[in-house]
Amino acid sequence: MSLSEHYSEAEDLHPIDIVETLAEHHAWEFDRVADDQIAMAVEGQWRTYSITLAWSDYDETLRMICTFEMEPPEDRVPALYEALNHTNDQCWAGAFTYWHEQRLMVYRYGLVMAGGQLPMSEQIGTLISTAVRASERFYPAFQLVAWANQTPEEAMQVAIAEAYGRA
Repeated sequence: MSLSEHYSEAEDLHPIDIVETLAEHHAWEFDRVADDQIAMAVEGQWRTYSITLAWSDYDETLRMICTFEMEPPEDRVPALYEALNHTNDQCWAGAFTYWHEQRLMVYRYGLVMAGGQLPMSEQIGTLISTAVRASERFYPAFQLVAWANQTPEEAMQVAIAEAYGRA
């Protein structure tokens, strides 16, 4: 039985309950911050990503943020913002932003479930994996802009050339 078939048997299951079960299934560290919010750590190749999901009954949206630390030198922040513009042109779902005060790179997405729908485990799994894949894909470009003084255009060549397999 798939995870979604298991969930469809339970009525009134809260979306964050589904996320919690998914986190347990993948052995991700997590903390149930509140009834409608969960925070977890997902290991990637480049970083461990902090992912928070929150459910809003008001607008029936599952909001996700995926963050990782980014502390570029101050003189490289304008170039990093330019790289973010290039990056967001490549992202069809979600978008990156930089929270300067917190020194965090953030990938955000909101899954709207209007009409009383509930997200399925596959949707939530895809939401999380898309955030991690996007962060993994663009992390090297952000680093090249911040620390190797490459132009955003040069750095984006690393992200555009998606590799297959592992060396």
